[in-house]
Amino acid sequence: MKQKLIRLSQRYVTALRNHLTQGPCASLQPALRLGRQAVVLGLETLELAQIHEQALATLELSNNRDGFIKRAECFFNETIIPILETHHAARQTKSHINRLEKMLGQRTEELATTNRQLQRSVARRKIKEDAFENNHKHHKKCLEESLELQKRLRQLTHQVLAAQEDERRNISYELQNEIAQTLLGINVRLLSLKKEARSNTKVLKNEIASTQQLVAKSAKSVRRVSREFGIS
Repeated sequence: MKQKLIRLSQRYVTALRNHLTQGPCASLQPALRLGRQAVVLGLETLELAQIHEQALATLELSNNRDGFIKRAECFFNETIIPILETHHAARQTKSHINRLEKMLGQRTEELATTNRQLQRSVARRKIKEDAFENNHKHHKKCLEESLELQKRLRQLTHQVLAAQEDERRNISYELQNEIAQTLLGINVRLLSLKKEARSNTKVLKNEIASTQQLVAKSAKSVRRVSREFGIS
């Protein structure tokens, strides 16, 4: 990991130097690529800021001559965009899961309340059966009602279990879709980046290929989790 950070820092210095040398109209695509590599390494904004400060020191940009400091700041702001996008996507996914869990909790509570009501009804019917034990007609009627209530209780219990299973499947399925769509989006962007990198260094192509393998591994993990949850 340390070696990867060192290589990223070196690439950052090189890219920043090239950006400043090319002038105000220089492309910010190299900054975005560095940002995506930082996401793959699991870096946060503060860590990337430290790399940026080290690059400024290496390039000896201690003053604002020719507007270099301002342009270097724009380069850094472009670099952290992929990290900010990753944080935003994570917050959206967490919020959606929380809403689904709240809905599941409410549904389970409602079904449990109905279940308790039916259980109390069965208990009352059983008392009536004991009270009218000497009356054959009454006893028969109460027994039939009790059997019907027990049947309804079994049906409701089955519905409770089925509802809980459906909600769990829905949560798993929606979570799978969100993660898979995110991974697919990353992979599409990497494919596009790989085409653009045909004229760039071999190291960059290897980094992209490595990242694609990571995406494929993540997608495989998602499918495995899906199978464990019973999603076909």
